[in-house]
Amino acid sequence: MKRVVFLFPGQGSQKVGMGKDFYKNCSVAKELVEAASDRLKIDFKKLMFEENDKLSQTEFTQPAILLVSLIANRLFEYKPLYALGHSLGEFSALCSANALDVIDGVELVHYRGKFMQEASKGKDAGMMAVLGLEDRVVEEICKNYENVWPANYNSDGQIVIAGLKKDLAKIESDLKDAGAKRVVLLNMSVASHCPLLEDARKPLREYLEKFIKNNFNFPIISNVTAKPYSSKDEAIKLLDRQLVEPVLYKQSIKNIEDEVDAFVEFGSNVLKGLNRRITKKPTYSVVDMKTLEKAIDEVGKLVEN
Repeated sequence: MKRVVFLFPGQGSQKVGMGKDFYKNCSVAKELVEAASDRLKIDFKKLMFEENDKLSQTEFTQPAILLVSLIANRLFEYKPLYALGHSLGEFSALCSANALDVIDGVELVHYRGKFMQEASKGKDAGMMAVLGLEDRVVEEICKNYENVWPANYNSDGQIVIAGLKKDLAKIESDLKDAGAKRVVLLNMSVASHCPLLEDARKPLREYLEKFIKNNFNFPIISNVTAKPYSSKDEAIKLLDRQLVEPVLYKQSIKNIEDEVDAFVEFGSNVLKGLNRRITKKPTYSVVDMKTLEKAIDEVGKLVEN
């Protein structure tokens, strides 16, 4: 059996129409969408398939992305060596490993989004993508600002920083002077993976304790350590830290690439794009029935060989 790693995207991968092809063609998609709608009293069909203002709001974005990712994952035939998510995607990874029920996961990340939004109230915080600089250069520049931190290590030459918008506005010129090819303020209402979310940790821990199970079908790679874990206690500690510490995505891929033959992303192709700049191992994305069939076929060829 060739070794496959499951990948799950985070916030920013949402778009109107996400999951619609699965919903039209698969009973499991209809069942999960209806169950999620019943649990949260949110019309997920309307949220995901029709133009609306809520899909860009963190408390709605997170459960929608998780739901679509897990529908795509449910339709896939193979068991992975590991699962790995980017930020929110780590919760999807836990669901894929059966350490978190899908509908419990939908509720959990809905409240995670709420807690993040509440912790950000009155702080005028945001996130900024920096392209074309080495990590150490960005890290050194951030040290000159009290309220700016590295937040997402996405790939070589692509790092996201988080902090107060007034400081992000000031740091932009320093980054460009250091040689950044591009500096982009992201459309985010919260500053994820930095100390500004400290107030979200306690309420989130209560939901982590409530919903995560000590039942892992395979290990999860932590965003915080870039290493695998497979117990409820570890999950709670690491997901608590994940709110205020950076996502080590590229480090996670590099740590395991020699062990695996392919990556499969569920629900978007954002991580596939990042992986092109991190590893030579192939990444297949599953976003609809056509790409599902292709991914199953390609991984099947790997298994046969």
